[in-house]
Amino acid sequence: MSQKVWLSSPHMGGTESKYVQEAFDTNWIAPLGPNVNGFEKDIELFLGGGCHAAALSSGTAGLHLALVLLGVKPGDEVICQSMTFSATANPITYVGATPVFVDSESDTWNMSPELLEEAIKDRIAKGKKPAAIIPVHLYGMPAKMPEITAIAHRYGIPVIEDAAEALGSSINGHRCGTLADVSVLSFNGNKIITTSGGGALVSKNDALVKDARFLATQARDEAPHYQHSRIGFNYRMSNLCAGVGRGQMEVLADRVAKRREVYKQYHTRLSGKAGISFCDEPAGYFSNRWLTTILIDPHVAGRTREDLRLALEAENIESRPLWKPMHLQPVFSSSPYYGNGVSDKLFANGLCLPSGSNMSDADLDRIYRVLDSMFK
Repeated sequence: MSQKVWLSSPHMGGTESKYVQEAFDTNWIAPLGPNVNGFEKDIELFLGGGCHAAALSSGTAGLHLALVLLGVKPGDEVICQSMTFSATANPITYVGATPVFVDSESDTWNMSPELLEEAIKDRIAKGKKPAAIIPVHLYGMPAKMPEITAIAHRYGIPVIEDAAEALGSSINGHRCGTLADVSVLSFNGNKIITTSGGGALVSKNDALVKDARFLATQARDEAPHYQHSRIGFNYRMSNLCAGVGRGQMEVLADRVAKRREVYKQYHTRLSGKAGISFCDEPAGYFSNRWLTTILIDPHVAGRTREDLRLALEAENIESRPLWKPMHLQPVFSSSPYYGNGVSDKLFANGLCLPSGSNMSDADLDRIYRVLDSMFK
């Protein structure tokens, strides 16, 4: 069988080994060190806007810390986008709060501002003003952050921006990761750049980011002995992983350009096929196109997204249905939900196509042959 084509595999740039070797040569194998400091500076320079960054062990850790730093506590409610990976919602339960899920709008497939305001009003009427709001930039497409943050400001609710999939995306030139009170990035192995495993918490509030670093290193007080006045976490990124990240940041622009080119090729190949549609960029929006996603209308195309997924799988090509919404997950079946059916349809008809920046022309040709055979 032909070599597997992955959905989104790591893509090294060449200089990662230099930074990792420096860590070995200087014996900076401990969790922190020069690479962590350098990686944080690289993130801050890329995002701009006076941001500060804390490099962490995962994006999930960043979301958990963000909730802690904003004072979310047991019994609180946090509004969360339903159309997302479970890592967005799980940290809400870590702090003892309850997720309140809000459906998507059809332009970006992200949190609906209209339903967000409906949910806020209803929770307040029920005596439960939400403690935070977590929108997500799905597959690199920015959510409608100007509308979402305006609503949040009107009701005095902080926003945690889940930009795990959106490094390099922007709205009107303002980069994702800078669009809320607190933002979180992911550098998991399948993301647009990777540190193997890792993430970052970002904010323009320097004191908040310093507090995040403190809590992420077990909240050890300044003392000659081990003393702790607050509950801490083991959430800091290792110096070795940060070395990989420093090399990856050097090729980030190239990775975004390549992913967008892959999307463009798919769009050209499939846009004339009946029953197939894409998530287009609204005016002023720029998506890193982390994953190219399509919707297949089975009544028009004569095929389902599962037909295509299985056909690709038969050729050793990985694809994946869109995220199953959180309000449909068994573990969150009792959580409040404000919906319009958009995310249900996205899950039923949507597919993520292989989008790696390291795919070869031969890989793409194999994918195209399957697409052409399915949609003549």
